[in-house]
Amino acid sequence: MAFIGSKTRLGRTILEITVSIVVFSVFGASSSSCVRGQTLKQVAKFDLPGPEGKRFDYLTVDDEDHFLLSAHLGPGILYVIDLRSNKVVKAIPGLPRITGLEYVPGTHKVYTSDWGEEKIAVVDLQSMTVTKRLATAAKPNGSTYAAPFHKVYVSDTLGKAVAVVDVTKDEIVKTIEFASETGTPQYDSSSRKVYVNLRNTSEVAEIDPATDTLLRKYPVDGCQFNHGMAIDSEQHRAFLLCTGNRSLTVFALNTHKSIAHLPMPAGADVVKFDPGLRRIYVACSSGFISVFEEKDADHYQKLEDFPVEKMVHSLAVDLATHRLYAPEQEERGAPVARMVVYEAVIPDRSKP
Repeated sequence: MAFIGSKTRLGRTILEITVSIVVFSVFGASSSSCVRGQTLKQVAKFDLPGPEGKRFDYLTVDDEDHFLLSAHLGPGILYVIDLRSNKVVKAIPGLPRITGLEYVPGTHKVYTSDWGEEKIAVVDLQSMTVTKRLATAAKPNGSTYAAPFHKVYVSDTLGKAVAVVDVTKDEIVKTIEFASETGTPQYDSSSRKVYVNLRNTSEVAEIDPATDTLLRKYPVDGCQFNHGMAIDSEQHRAFLLCTGNRSLTVFALNTHKSIAHLPMPAGADVVKFDPGLRRIYVACSSGFISVFEEKDADHYQKLEDFPVEKMVHSLAVDLATHRLYAPEQEERGAPVARMVVYEAVIPDRSKP
């Protein structure tokens, strides 16, 4: 009987240890201030002054002033955040349903897409004020800057158009219309062309910024409802978020062919490319940041679906530090207004 009792106590001890390990594995990481995955490590988080539980949208980095610019769509606020201290320098209100953001180097200006009033606002980052509002078509959204041409291109998603803003005049100089809702546009510095997603027709349109004319439209095989886009100009590749079939499609801009399709979780919205690490990051509102690696121009692999809070559907990458920034509107279902900072985890390739 003593032997059986000892065996029973031993079994209980093993069971308790096992349960403790499982509990730590499930709950320990999420409660830690340093959540770590295969590709990302949380290094900081800080609250934002706007109302909690309201939707965020695009972010971008101002390398010249060392600012992170974040759009809080719900209350219509632009946050200007010091990247060196993670402190909010200014919360600029009065930008109804702000979605897209485009910082223009050399001007200290950011152009915001304000869906709530169907306007593009010009924000001066020296005075921290809105200096102009430009009326545009329905639902101004994602944007891109073609530096050699001094123009910002803003997709008017529901207006089925792209508005062209001359940043030397702060005027809309042309509106390019399509037969489809427009997704994210991107400027390719290699071809010196602007590409825009046509999400109803699963095509990519090519625009010549020298003349602001539509050159061609290319079908994207294996892609349904392409909205988000990032570009690797060096390799002539576009990374398209095909939300209709949950696929990251790699599209060759030189041959106009799809060359890879990689699965993503639900709710993919914004994609960013870090050329220094050759990583592609996708924010998915179902609770993940998908991380992909560009091995070379024709070969790609998924590294990880890094778990984050639900409703995280946007992000920005600081190319100088390789840090990633993602806003949260909830934590475990409770409303918050918070920015989370992640550091890239780089594997030691010298080890076998």
